[in-house]
Amino acid sequence: MQDNAPYTLTAEEIERYKRHLVLREVGGQGQQKLKAARVLIIGAGGLGSPVVMYLAAAGVGTIGIIDHDKVSLDNLQRQIVHDTPHVGEPKVASVAATLTRLNPHVRVEQIKARLDSSNALDVISDYDVVADGSDNSETRYLASDACYLAKRTLIFAAVGPFDGYVSTFKPHQRTREGTPYPTYRCLFPEAPPPGTVPNCAEVGVLGSIVGVIGTLQATEILKEILGIGENLAGRLLIYDALAARFETLNVAWDPDNPLSGRKPSIKDLSIHSLAPGDTPSSATAD
Repeated sequence: MQDNAPYTLTAEEIERYKRHLVLREVGGQGQQKLKAARVLIIGAGGLGSPVVMYLAAAGVGTIGIIDHDKVSLDNLQRQIVHDTPHVGEPKVASVAATLTRLNPHVRVEQIKARLDSSNALDVISDYDVVADGSDNSETRYLASDACYLAKRTLIFAAVGPFDGYVSTFKPHQRTREGTPYPTYRCLFPEAPPPGTVPNCAEVGVLGSIVGVIGTLQATEILKEILGIGENLAGRLLIYDALAARFETLNVAWDPDNPLSGRKPSIKDLSIHSLAPGDTPSSATAD
């Protein structure tokens, strides 16, 4: 994180964040850390919606949002950062409008583009923490690989129709035992073949599920910035809405994984370059 000296709080900010300031784990210094932080959100969809709103409300100073898509009417059942008047407009512009109304002290950086192998390292390297709210495996592997190469912590989340998953990936750091923390590739060694995993448009999703998981994702981001509590590095949090149940699974570093294993073969993002004629998937979470 950046030096907090230039990030003193104004009287208006002290009033706005006073519920944070009375928390021993946050206080004035913690709020300055939030103001100094730069967080990138990949995808302005279902997961990105609660993430950006809670980060802005919390006073995260700079929020970058990368998404190439436009707001559609069928987004509004779950993508609560957007509203009916913004249908047809770029999602990044809709996000910026909402966050400016919510908290004018927050800077929103709009990146109207797909995250791909040509821009991922440059974009990700400009932020302290990255949140992946994408809806496809191609973007998830790209984001994880780029965060590892850029030495940035990645807060990952994904949803199904009635379930969700959250984890923290920081493989550029080591555990107390001296082994690296796992990457996304340690959890899922290989991407599923294209077309084998149905998306939200095909199977649907209960709108509030993305709210639950996105809020958990936002909480993990804030904890990471503040340096408080126990993070989800090396663990996968699973939510089953129909059973009203949470469980946590341990995730170990895979010494044979091609990104951060003992003999890595992935040393840049060329593996993610598209072959001629290929069409990239959307990087917007449903």
